[in-house]
Amino acid sequence: MEQRIKDRYSDRILQAAMRLYGIAVNDIRLLNSFESFIYEYQRESKAYILRIGHSLHRSEALIQGEVDWINYLAAGGVSVARAICSESGNLVETIEDELGGKFLVTAFVRADGKSPWDIGWTPGMYETYGKLLGRIHALSVQYKPLNLASRRPAWDDDLFEFVERYLPPSEIVAKEKYQKLCTYLHTLPIEAMSYGMIHQDAHGSNFFVDDSGQITLFDFDECAYSWFINDIAIVLFYIVMDAENWMEFTSEFMVHFLRGYRQEHHLDPKWLKEIPNFLKLREIELYAVIHRDFDVNNIDHWWCARFMQDRKYRIEHDMPFIDFDFELLSGYI
Repeated sequence: MEQRIKDRYSDRILQAAMRLYGIAVNDIRLLNSFESFIYEYQRESKAYILRIGHSLHRSEALIQGEVDWINYLAAGGVSVARAICSESGNLVETIEDELGGKFLVTAFVRADGKSPWDIGWTPGMYETYGKLLGRIHALSVQYKPLNLASRRPAWDDDLFEFVERYLPPSEIVAKEKYQKLCTYLHTLPIEAMSYGMIHQDAHGSNFFVDDSGQITLFDFDECAYSWFINDIAIVLFYIVMDAENWMEFTSEFMVHFLRGYRQEHHLDPKWLKEIPNFLKLREIELYAVIHRDFDVNNIDHWWCARFMQDRKYRIEHDMPFIDFDFELLSGYI
């Protein structure tokens, strides 16, 4: 989260948000978060999530577009943490920060279950994971925003421009590699069955798994228009980080994941060859975000510190994020 947003936040904002959603003082607790202030609260013995973001991060229109997309997916049978209305019947509420900006408040049903790491990853969970993403992409093909003014942006919108914004001037090579990659991605065809609204951050920390094995996805803050294969690449990008042998894990995971995915949506196997490019896109973007949020010479977050090991060298020397021939998976998609 940007420091300028943290500096504008206060207990006054929290109390105002609580009143908007009828939350009692003793029924709310702060959760760990990255881009917004996130709380869990209870009401009538049910659990909900309260998210307080800022207009410096996302506009009110963009958040309206986000909750529209979430509730469209929920109506289509996807297990997502749907957005709920405030006491006044609004899906998005605003609170002035007295500095010319606004805090934007939304609430969601809390997902049932636990983290997949607490449950334990299994081949069956990989398949369920793929089926969930496939269902989202199948519904994306038919999706039309309720209001064009709140339409979510495309993957290359300035909203997601992290590299030029956050990498220091010394990172000339990384910036050049990123621009070259984006130039290439702009040549890819935009087709109805392969391009549409995606989650764009559907990693294991953004869903829970219940006792029946059902996955409930949340945190759609990054949702945007992009290629469906980008969504798949992002899933792989994060889950492979926990593996000892990345090539072996990629082969095992993707077979099960794609088996689930194709139950809900058909994606032309030609897109498999683009996975390395989208892995590289996320790699460089995350490299930039870590520069924003940490002193890269003294990172106190173990996951980020591990990711940054040799990262500059790997980016500058065009080393693939995962050294794997993805076209070998053509029989599974």
